[in-house]
Amino acid sequence: MSTSDTHRAVFFPYATQRRLEFQSEHRSFIYYTTAATALKALCNREIWMRLTGVMNDHSEVQHGINCLNSALASSAGQQLASALDSCFPGLYQEVLNQFQQWVPNIFGDTFITCISEHEQEDREYGKLSMWRAYGGNAGVALVLNPYVFFSETQALAAYTSPVLYANAEGLQAKLGEVAQNILGNTAYVQSIGRENAKGAVFHALRFGAICTKHPAFKEEREWRIASSPSMQRSDYVKQFQEVIGDVPQPVLKIKLEDQPGEGLIGLQPQDFIEQVLIGPCEFPSIVARSFAEEMFQRGFVNPWAKIKITGIPLRPNQR
Repeated sequence: MSTSDTHRAVFFPYATQRRLEFQSEHRSFIYYTTAATALKALCNREIWMRLTGVMNDHSEVQHGINCLNSALASSAGQQLASALDSCFPGLYQEVLNQFQQWVPNIFGDTFITCISEHEQEDREYGKLSMWRAYGGNAGVALVLNPYVFFSETQALAAYTSPVLYANAEGLQAKLGEVAQNILGNTAYVQSIGRENAKGAVFHALRFGAICTKHPAFKEEREWRIASSPSMQRSDYVKQFQEVIGDVPQPVLKIKLEDQPGEGLIGLQPQDFIEQVLIGPCEFPSIVARSFAEEMFQRGFVNPWAKIKITGIPLRPNQR
């Protein structure tokens, strides 16, 4: 096991487990949206990240914060304190102070993009529940190559994590697992030094807060790409002001361009987009044609080979 593998396994056991499952099943990621949004992303060669405070339901993130606070106040929090302090005396309180100071930034300086796992059983049509939730009256889903999401590069200052569908008790169990990992790997934790250990646990708490969601949503199998510019900036991710649903707001825009010198490979649209699924809509063949023409202009050699019309009917209440 490499140092990076050990690091992930100790501090991010849930994400490590989900990543291994994802890769062993040869899954992809999928982004459900409207045809208009998908075409705009393709035309502009960019992905937008939005503040958690203007999400469809920002109570999703508040749920994670509440669960984490409850877990920290539980026996799992005590176990974490004991494990950290056995490595570096007083470290737990330092981590807790750092996290509590950062909490306001969960809504004010955390930008995310949400994607879902695309499993073998969904390759033909996608998930109907996701079409209904995000496709509007002209749904399109972009099936994405997962390679870039698991790259070791930090060029984008944006990091991918699976969503944990759990209540307070569920997150408490995961926090206890991190504590046990630290206790069982004291030599490794001490070897990386106090500041690196502090940073690792801080980010474990950070992603626990922003990536814990109510269990009722588990069928979405969501992953979140998160970035906080006040914490780490990227030369390849720029902030702009946009008006979305009549609400002016800052957004981060990730350019779909490779940066080989930074180890960032796989973002070129023809490599990044594995397939375009045309979902429920009134004019699927016209939508497919528009995407084919735009994809050809963007360098796709045989765009029709990547476009699939699912044939899912558009129900009257979606028109």
